[in-house]
Amino acid sequence: MQPEIIIIGSGMGGATLAAALAPSGRRILILERGEHLRDCPEARDPAAIFGRGVFRPDEVWTDGEGRTFNPGNYYHPGGNTKFYGAVLLRYRAEDFRPLRHIEGMTPGWPLAYDDLETWYSRAEALYQVRGALGHDPTEPPHSAPYPHPPIADEPDIADLRRRLVAQGLHVGPLPLGVDIARWLARAPTTWDAFPDTTGAKMDAETVGLAAALKHPNVTLLTGARVTRLRAAGRRIAGVEFQRGGATETVSAPVVCLCAGAVMSAVLLLASADADAPSGLANASDQVGRNYMNHNLAAVIGYNPFRRNRSVYEKTIQFNDWYLTGGPHGEPLGNVQMVGRVTGPILAAGAGLPLWLATHVADHSVHMMTMSEDLPDPESRVMLKDGRVVLQWKKTNVRAHRILTNRLKAALRRAGWPIVLSKTFEKRTPSHQCGTARMGRDPGRSVVDVNLKAHDLDNLWICDASVLPTSAGVNPSLTIAALALRLGDHLTAARRMGLHARHR
Repeated sequence: MQPEIIIIGSGMGGATLAAALAPSGRRILILERGEHLRDCPEARDPAAIFGRGVFRPDEVWTDGEGRTFNPGNYYHPGGNTKFYGAVLLRYRAEDFRPLRHIEGMTPGWPLAYDDLETWYSRAEALYQVRGALGHDPTEPPHSAPYPHPPIADEPDIADLRRRLVAQGLHVGPLPLGVDIARWLARAPTTWDAFPDTTGAKMDAETVGLAAALKHPNVTLLTGARVTRLRAAGRRIAGVEFQRGGATETVSAPVVCLCAGAVMSAVLLLASADADAPSGLANASDQVGRNYMNHNLAAVIGYNPFRRNRSVYEKTIQFNDWYLTGGPHGEPLGNVQMVGRVTGPILAAGAGLPLWLATHVADHSVHMMTMSEDLPDPESRVMLKDGRVVLQWKKTNVRAHRILTNRLKAALRRAGWPIVLSKTFEKRTPSHQCGTARMGRDPGRSVVDVNLKAHDLDNLWICDASVLPTSAGVNPSLTIAALALRLGDHLTAARRMGLHARHR
């Protein structure tokens, strides 16, 4: 099959884009470097997942100081969403505008929230989001309600919610993409950071790819690792990939790069040639720059006299300090539950004996603070001697510290007198984004408002790399909305081109 569209990567961006384009009838080839994630006993074994790391990729990156680490990026149909917490939150309307933070200004987007709202609603419908409106004063306008009611709080989490609400906090349900009955039928665990091997999470494979592959014009090729894009003038003339020990090249009129914030940048850099010595689509020198990765901290409230009997736990959030709360009214961030932390998970993460970790886990509640990481051109992805270099310069740390301390105080007032926190480390992919930023100025951005590379006429980029800012909430739904919008744009552009040829 000679494809008309090549999609590189099948995470949230690639899979959703494929679902949007599939009804057009155009021949679509999806190249995915990984293989399908199969069910196995380890899929619900917390010691295997968090202790032994059986699902972590066999890969080594280098940080800005030359130290090596094993990143938590996954390569399967569905990408990192196979392990995600299934939180499908919209960015707030204010996130699309320049915002003053404690450590600087965010630049805003070349789009407004209203420009994306229609596709947010369509993404919520596609990914079958469970949620409810009316709880959160920062919630932006919705043109449609959530398609399903929220996942119910377990009794101990409902009690925690009441205690937080009594403090004046606007605690509401997390918008989630989980079929809870199907998830629990496999084993009584949380879904957060557990692999989805039964299709119970509304991840990019279960939803986006499944919808696309219902159409006979869509082909998924797994085990196909793209190594280079070959350009001829202003066009991508070939996509080179390795599969089964052989190197192949395929071409198409439309190429969509959806490999994720790190790997999309790496591929563009690796595709440097005589005409583009610093990498393809990189006349602006912005490819790989402005890398962002949310500031995240796990916050555990412990009380030796209270039991937490919950199984999945991850159902509530609040944003009272999202848009304000800093010393001069600056934004701080989002607060939400993490998935249920059990003894084996805590033992692996904190290095405690299993008996002690189990006692603490069963007598505590488990939450998370999330603060925006501001774009910095010196925070970047690079390629050196064939190895990925991730030079991450954290920003907005003071705001994150204030937010975490606010949550600690709230948990103490709620009856959890001992509160501990731990910041997520760089080996955890905490919503990586920003390395091929969207913008109207070709000298300061990589793609335009329709996600087409400024420097190339047939290359579009559709994943977290295009996000101009990280905001302070999970980016999955925003990536899906952008993918649906791009699908409509490419479909409309083709119609216009056909009409022009027939005139």
